Amino acid sequence: MTGTPTNPGNLRAGRREQAVERPLAIVLGLLTIFGPISMDLYLPVLPALTAELRSATSTAQLTITACLFGLALGQLIAGPLSDRYGRRRPLLAGVAAYVLTSALCAISPTIETLIAARFVQGLAGAVGIVIAQAAGRDLYSGRTLVRYYGRLTVLAGLAAIIGPVIGGQLASITDWRGLFLFLAAVGVAILLASIVVLRETLPREQRVTGGLTPMAHDFRRLLADRVFLGAVLVSGFTNAAIFAYLGGATYVLQGIYRLSPQQYSFAFGLNSLGFMVFGYLGGRLAERWSERKTLAIGLGMCSAGAAGLLAAAVLHLPLIAVVLSLLAMVSGVAVTSAPAASLALSGYPDIAGTASSLLGVARFAFGGLSAPLVGLGGAATAVPLGLVTLVSAGLAVTACTLPTWRGGMAPFRGRPPPPG
Repeated sequence: MTGTPTNPGNLRAGRREQAVERPLAIVLGLLTIFGPISMDLYLPVLPALTAELRSATSTAQLTITACLFGLALGQLIAGPLSDRYGRRRPLLAGVAAYVLTSALCAISPTIETLIAARFVQGLAGAVGIVIAQAAGRDLYSGRTLVRYYGRLTVLAGLAAIIGPVIGGQLASITDWRGLFLFLAAVGVAILLASIVVLRETLPREQRVTGGLTPMAHDFRRLLADRVFLGAVLVSGFTNAAIFAYLGGATYVLQGIYRLSPQQYSFAFGLNSLGFMVFGYLGGRLAERWSERKTLAIGLGMCSAGAAGLLAAAVLHLPLIAVVLSLLAMVSGVAVTSAPAASLALSGYPDIAGTASSLLGVARFAFGGLSAPLVGLGGAATAVPLGLVTLVSAGLAVTACTLPTWRGGMAPFRGRPPPPG
């Protein structure tokens, strides 16, 4: 048997290295909250915002869509830039811009101004999301990478729990403008933590050089990979279901089922708890068992939940049926998150920022397209929400079974698994 003999000094050094890395991992995890907290915190007051700004329901939902498109486009810009200039400088600039744009949202006088400010807020917040994924790829590989992405899913779910609960409680003492000021304060806290703790994870010698031509080549390289493209499509379509839920659930639960903002925040928190728990389980299952099979389980849960939601809407079933259907759908999406991210990014340590940006674009752009669709039928019916989520889940399943990928889940067998 060969190998390096066990040395107590080496073990102590390893423990010291883990201790140094833990604060960094915590800060990277915090960066993932920009997406969920930007979307979820003000959802309990979205109906009140709609009324105060004298807006139609579908127009007010564009504040969600604008933020989603900003989050998508911002990642497309920030990812390649971080591959060329490192992770730290773009991150600090993005978080600082997030603080300023959150304050701009708070003072918006009209719905049109708020929509524009939300788009810029999304652009800024996207930097933290994409760099959290890319820096993780700088630091980890193999099973450790899958575990890291599973933890990011858990933290995103935790933020989704905390966001609406805090938003619902803040709604009792302030209006929607105060909630955006709270987002600015969260941004300040993360900015300070990043300045103190975050070190550069991409050494200068490993950065991409050149202008637009290498960037275009990187995008072509990624999109030509069936494994990467399949994982991105699955992630995009499942997140379309999630963001349809984010855009429509507040009107369904408060408008149709007459929940107060506080009651809605707790119902939302229950589903977010499912997202957190099943996100953790999905990461562990993918690590120990199979990424492909874990994806299949998650897609099955998501499809079943979406079908149950549509049935509840058509048959006018009681509140419990809606909540349980949403719980199954959201939990299924969480199960797919870690294996999809690992499949997309594990093969590209040299352009992890660019790969992360395309993954993020699919998640938020698909979500931005689906969110306003749930408001087309008005606030008095849940049928559009059920239809959009079911179609999104079906398209995610289809992305795994396209004939050009030679059968079910075949795109995920085109690249050997990462070592570890």
